[in-house]
Amino acid sequence: MTIENFKTLTLEEKLKELKYSGELLGSYDRNSENNGPKTPGDIFALYDFWVYLSDDQEMVIPSRRNPLAVTEEEE
Repeated sequence: MTIENFKTLTLEEKLKELKYSGELLGSYDRNSENNGPKTPGDIFALYDFWVYLSDDQEMVIPSRRNPLAVTEEEE
């Protein structure tokens, strides 16, 4: 599955893909827009991309880069 295919899935289908095919990499607090509070969640490796899943499972955001790698470099 490509990131483009993943984006076309429903929320329920995205959650199912993460459950059965995703690899949990760790916790991640995602920055919100307009300097609001960070949203807690997890980062998953899925096929050849990464996916952020918020703790409330309302936000499922695919990315071509691993946001955890950026965090580790900054420390």
